[in-house]
Amino acid sequence: MESAVPKSQRESPAELTASWPDTPSLDPAGETARLLANNLRRSMGKASIRSVADTAGLDEGTLRNVLSGARWPDLRTIARLEDALGIPLWPVYEERGGLW
Repeated sequence: MESAVPKSQRESPAELTASWPDTPSLDPAGETARLLANNLRRSMGKASIRSVADTAGLDEGTLRNVLSGARWPDLRTIARLEDALGIPLWPVYEERGGLW
């Protein structure tokens, strides 16, 4: 019986910057995740994490992980959040500094 090869774990978005979410990341994917989290935080306004998660049909922990940079958001999560908040969250090319 062959032993399973462990999956290599990729770094979380927060691990790709010196200070999440305030310092830009040199990694294009990390910077996109950081900007998305900042857009999400701004779009939430004074709404609680729990209320936004409930409206989006997401687990509260999922939303906390996206905001803290602990996990990469998947497309389903982003789409649900955009729908719940009624605003696009994905950073546009110019917002990312047009670096990539």
